[in-house]
Amino acid sequence: MVLAVAGLVATLALTACGKKDATQAGPGSPGGGPPQALPVTVIEATPKRVAITVDTVGQSEGSKEVQVRARVSGILLKQRFSEGDRVKNNAALYQIDPAPYEIALAQAKAALAQAQATLEQSTREEARLKPLVAEQAISGKDYDDAGSTRKTSAANVMAKQADVRNAELNLSYTRVTAPIGGVSGRNISSEGSLVTAGTDSALLTTIVQTDPIWVRFSISEAEYATLRNGNDQNAKVGLIGSDGKNLLNPGKLNFAASTVDRTLGTVQLRAEVPNADLRILPGQFVRARLFVGEIEGVLVPQAAVMTSDKGKAVMVVGADNKATPRPVDAGTWQGDQWVIRKGLSQGDKVIVDNLVKVRPGMTVAPHPPQAAGASAQGAAAAPAKQGAEAPKIDAKQ
Repeated sequence: MVLAVAGLVATLALTACGKKDATQAGPGSPGGGPPQALPVTVIEATPKRVAITVDTVGQSEGSKEVQVRARVSGILLKQRFSEGDRVKNNAALYQIDPAPYEIALAQAKAALAQAQATLEQSTREEARLKPLVAEQAISGKDYDDAGSTRKTSAANVMAKQADVRNAELNLSYTRVTAPIGGVSGRNISSEGSLVTAGTDSALLTTIVQTDPIWVRFSISEAEYATLRNGNDQNAKVGLIGSDGKNLLNPGKLNFAASTVDRTLGTVQLRAEVPNADLRILPGQFVRARLFVGEIEGVLVPQAAVMTSDKGKAVMVVGADNKATPRPVDAGTWQGDQWVIRKGLSQGDKVIVDNLVKVRPGMTVAPHPPQAAGASAQGAAAAPAKQGAEAPKIDAKQ
């Protein structure tokens, strides 16, 4: 009897301890405890003046592009430059055989000397007849004929002077010079070739002025309206490389189309960008960044902005560490960040990771970006002591 009573007491004691432990453990955790807060990285909203930029694809072209052509016909004797060299304005490029034009100049000068001699003779003849007509020793017609001869000789001298000038020009054209400074192109006609003025064979090479270089691109009507609302005369344009860094120092707009493309709804613009080191070649496709103005806004990583049929929103953390969706008005991109124009105030804590797991009203454990590694380690170590699996944080979020 005593043994039976003792066994019943032990059973009741064990049952009571089991209920107490179950009550303390609670639901929602491996041991029945409350669920852990999800660690999230947050940034603090800080409104500031943010540049409004428009990124687009453009194509470069020389600020001046000219074709070098022979202005006289002849044999191409010498090429005085190397293809692809930088050449200065008026630098000698080619030499065409000058001999025929030297002969033509000598003939023109001889004809001019003959005309001048004839003019001198007719002038003297008119001077001799003048007193005779006054004495009526000769008829007036003879004197008039002498005067007409002198004038005809003078006109002939002027024509021969023009022939000499034309011969001199043709001779000077045998020395082909650069009409502008820039980078020379491929040599089209080789030495020894016969070039004929006014035909396709007259094309010798091309020269492109690459400093400054021009970049053509287009923006939408809405973006152009923003540009016009600002000071579009001082709008800066930068060229961005594949690494996101500036290729050259920013340039400026020097042309804006007066019409909108009816098919695409865009406006064509052109920028002038310094290119002293020839980092951009004519015809190259480049990424242009147009600075159209400034607004007051908050920069938020693109991954933190969610898009739905109701617009864009971010998740913010309240004073009670509860996650709450916040509708925002997002403007343009600046690098890998959104410019938030409305919806965020100074000090708002915006969640930037683990957004796939975060739900409205969920309790979270916010930490700044620089403490992300320590928080993740602490979150992994705590459940390990309890014998439970640590929560996994998706690093892609």
